[in-house]
Amino acid sequence: MALATKTGRPPTAPPTRGFWASTLGKKTVMAVSGLIMLAYLVAHVAGNLKVFFGPEEFNAYGHWLRVMGAPVLHHHWGLWIARVVLLAAVVAHAVSAYQLSRRDIKARPTRYVHRRRGSSYATRTMRWGGVIVGLFVVWHILDLTTGTVHPGGFEEGKPYQNVVDTFSTWYGDVIYIVAMLALGLHVRHGFWSAAQTLGVGNARRERVLKFLANALALVLTAGFVSVPVAVMTGVVS
Repeated sequence: MALATKTGRPPTAPPTRGFWASTLGKKTVMAVSGLIMLAYLVAHVAGNLKVFFGPEEFNAYGHWLRVMGAPVLHHHWGLWIARVVLLAAVVAHAVSAYQLSRRDIKARPTRYVHRRRGSSYATRTMRWGGVIVGLFVVWHILDLTTGTVHPGGFEEGKPYQNVVDTFSTWYGDVIYIVAMLALGLHVRHGFWSAAQTLGVGNARRERVLKFLANALALVLTAGFVSVPVAVMTGVVS
């Protein structure tokens, strides 16, 4: 039983806590954090495609990442700021997704006898797609950032050779391509959901938003997958 205040009313939760406790609040956090990660993916795929211009340009891009923000910021500071922001977005996205999932299960303890109309493959596999991408991120960091599971002789400051080493193995290609396909489906549905949550979507904009969701998913997937395919075919070596 809640304790009453001097006015006789039960104490109210702080605004921030109330926002996070609500379903809309969790969906908003999930949408905003998802858009932050989407912005990172767009920048990341643009940087990855520099591998097609040869080792000098790709390694120079890797060097720029370590010194971006200089001379205002010290060596690696800009990169670590980006990492912290991205990590915060990932944690916020994962926690809100998990809690919304648990809330949905409690509200609907038994599965639907028939699938809801309009439920796409991306919608039905959204949760598993997130898990696959999350596991891939851990492997990707251990492979190309720390070198812990790197198949060749990991060389700090030589990302071009490290990328070629990774995609010269069949398992490196399989892990990466499967994860990028899952990412594409996740982005396709996630972008659409974020637009609806943030109030951007409506009947008039539905076609445009669906086109943007499909285009983003396709461009990102094709861009990321093109790198292992190029190594496998000898275009990048």
